[in-house]
Amino acid sequence: MATPLEECEKRDTKGLYKKARKGEISYFTGVDDPYEAPNGPELAINSAKESVEKSAEKIMKYLKERKLLS
Repeated sequence: MATPLEECEKRDTKGLYKKARKGEISYFTGVDDPYEAPNGPELAINSAKESVEKSAEKIMKYLKERKLLS
């Protein structure tokens, strides 16, 4: 997943980012613990720019091409 931090915070229904920003949760990825994006991922999904349907389509194609799904 390659979704921007701002989008993750908007979607946070449990309020975890808010708690992390207040210091109530430590070592929270993207807030006080760095997020390290992988180098050269096999598949990247940006749910802020792609629909759920498009993302699912990309995942299914990836799995079928590698014969991990028939």
